Amino acid sequence: MPLSPPLRVVQWATGAVGRYSLRSLITRPDFELVGVLVYDPDKVGQDAGALVGLPEAGVTCTDDVDEILALDADCVLYMPLPASFFGGNHPNDLETICALLATGKNVITTTGFVYPKCYGPAVVERLEAACRAGGSSLHGTGINPGFMSDTLPLALTGLSSRVDHIFVRESSDFRGHPSRQTVVDLFGFTLSPKDYVAAVRPFRAYQRALFAESVQFVAENLGVALDEVDERDEFELAREEFETAAGPVRAGTVCASRWTFSGLVRGRPFMTVECVYKADATRVGRWADPGFSIHIEGVPQFMVRVDEITHGLAGAAAHAVNSVAALCAAPPGIRTALDLPLAIGRGTARLA
Repeated sequence: MPLSPPLRVVQWATGAVGRYSLRSLITRPDFELVGVLVYDPDKVGQDAGALVGLPEAGVTCTDDVDEILALDADCVLYMPLPASFFGGNHPNDLETICALLATGKNVITTTGFVYPKCYGPAVVERLEAACRAGGSSLHGTGINPGFMSDTLPLALTGLSSRVDHIFVRESSDFRGHPSRQTVVDLFGFTLSPKDYVAAVRPFRAYQRALFAESVQFVAENLGVALDEVDERDEFELAREEFETAAGPVRAGTVCASRWTFSGLVRGRPFMTVECVYKADATRVGRWADPGFSIHIEGVPQFMVRVDEITHGLAGAAAHAVNSVAALCAAPPGIRTALDLPLAIGRGTARLA
């Protein structure tokens, strides 16, 4: 039986997550890298392989969107920072994703779109129209959202005869995260309380929309109609100065934050997602230690805990990369986690 030709894939953005997926696209024989879109002017013109410490891949990085749109590709891994980070002159993610879909490219993104239905019928119709125009499909994924706060808890409810409340907690340590764009500009660590409140305003709206997707996805697939999704957040200040990979955190500046998203029914939470982010978990004792935990309250009642994921960003990238083949084989349209086979690391296993 002849082997299938490799899938032609574009890597869109090469930040903290995109670099992991780019490495997989170059090294795995089931993919052919055909394009790389970058935002950093210093990366433009570089070979994609050199960008991630590999031998030359023969693909030159570009910041020309039209060049990427014109490529013949099966799939685009769309992994930029949220559009709100770049300001008002930057095309929003919906516009860019629709443009890619309309050219016939399937799109897998880590910018949300796990459950686009929660944005309303106008957004869904716009995405579906782009899919129809290009005969393409869209899938939103990642590690959280994309797996820990939606796919996994929904799967675990298969053990339940009654579900009263679902609680998901993520606690992440950013001590080794090298990107100041993410650690400082997005999460607001190292900022004064006043500057933090102003800086995270766009991020707050993005976070609320992102995790509302997960909460509504789980609730609606369990037959629960939520009245609203409530969001609350708070932050912690450093008591002393310490160093991180993204730079120093000085005493009196923000060093951690806690976000809670609750899907409410008649004022009571049906599903709650708690996200704790720490500039350095060894320096911040407040809130939970790094890891993930899922509590299913009902009959039976149980908890699943992942004590540590050594490279969470690598996990987010891998989940996207491992979904490429399934999405390319799927019918055109918006595809959630329930529409695709389980994404596993097929073809990447290595024996010691």
